[in-house]
Amino acid sequence: MGIIEKIKEIEAEMARTQKNKATEYHLGQLKAKIAKLRTQLLEPPKGSSGAGEGFEVTKFGHGRVALIGFPSVGKSTLLTLLTGTHSEAASYEFTTLTCIPGIIHYNDTKIQLLDLPGIIEGASEGKGRGRQVIAVSKSSDIVLMVLDASKSEGHRQILTRELEAVGLRLNKRPPQIYFKKKKTGGISFNSTVLLTHVDEKLCYQILHEYKIHNAEVLFREDATVDDLIDVIEGNRKYMKCIYVYNKIDVIGVDDVDKLARQPNSVVISCNLKLNLDRLLAKMWEEMGLVRIYTKPQGQQPDFTDPVVLSVDRGGCTVEDFCNHIHRNLVKDVKYVLVWGTSARHYPQHCGLAHVLHDEDVVQIVKKKEKEDGGRGRFKSHSTAPARISDREKKAPLKT
Repeated sequence: MGIIEKIKEIEAEMARTQKNKATEYHLGQLKAKIAKLRTQLLEPPKGSSGAGEGFEVTKFGHGRVALIGFPSVGKSTLLTLLTGTHSEAASYEFTTLTCIPGIIHYNDTKIQLLDLPGIIEGASEGKGRGRQVIAVSKSSDIVLMVLDASKSEGHRQILTRELEAVGLRLNKRPPQIYFKKKKTGGISFNSTVLLTHVDEKLCYQILHEYKIHNAEVLFREDATVDDLIDVIEGNRKYMKCIYVYNKIDVIGVDDVDKLARQPNSVVISCNLKLNLDRLLAKMWEEMGLVRIYTKPQGQQPDFTDPVVLSVDRGGCTVEDFCNHIHRNLVKDVKYVLVWGTSARHYPQHCGLAHVLHDEDVVQIVKKKEKEDGGRGRFKSHSTAPARISDREKKAPLKT
């Protein structure tokens, strides 16, 4: 029996099992088994040499956005409208067969937009090159899930389920669970809050399913069984996702209003070019890019070419800003002068731990090199050796 058949068999058993207090331990073990099998499914087959077939493209710009959705929902048209890069669009499904990159120039930054082939149900198991599509989307900073507004809401749930099956968690934050394997000492289970979904016995059973018998577990929030399994697996990626509903020109105003009020959702029409500016603004807001302008000493600030930082790509402190310019610059920094919303007064003297905000102006003041031989009137201009024994002896006088 293959891995996919085992997963389907366990899912069928979970569907048959009643959910109550008596069966929660059994269901927790089944969830752990499915998570283990799905991790095995993502691993490359044994004996395979070299990289597998994929369509990864080189990272470019200050951020990366991936377009994911079913076939014929308007991903290629959206890429063409936002970037100007031509991506073939037609009235039949699977027009796009490979990854097509484009560049969005927005707010003095360059954002890479990837048009990926449409994925279908069962993509996490490898159907329709779904595994390669999801692998590319894992390397992006944010996901745009393009949906057809005229079709059922079930498409969004199917895509979310396929992405969660391969370890992508959309619009979620990592659970506040501390987990560390140990060599001896057994399992230490603690919590700082009242737990309603997990107890000590269930935690022990899940850890034994992973053959972990010595570990330290600390719950800092009321987490579920799935959160505990995600922490034990350790290969989950938590990403932001914007749900983009295209083709709003074919549905009624009430339906558009209902879709627009959903969280993390934007309604657009590529055919009539409606609400594309709102989509770009929402994308910018979710990516959290921070533009920092530099100011040389005694000169005006340079507002043409900002240094772009983000929390997901290194951080937004003064130290991260210095490392972005040059990795050895931090050693020479005495202090920095900051103008902008992060400063309490203009200019503010800041250290390396200061967190910068968007459109701040930064001037770096470097340490001065120490002068040898004193300063001012105490400075010796003589180049003679300090010790008498090192001085050159004069030639004897001729008599």
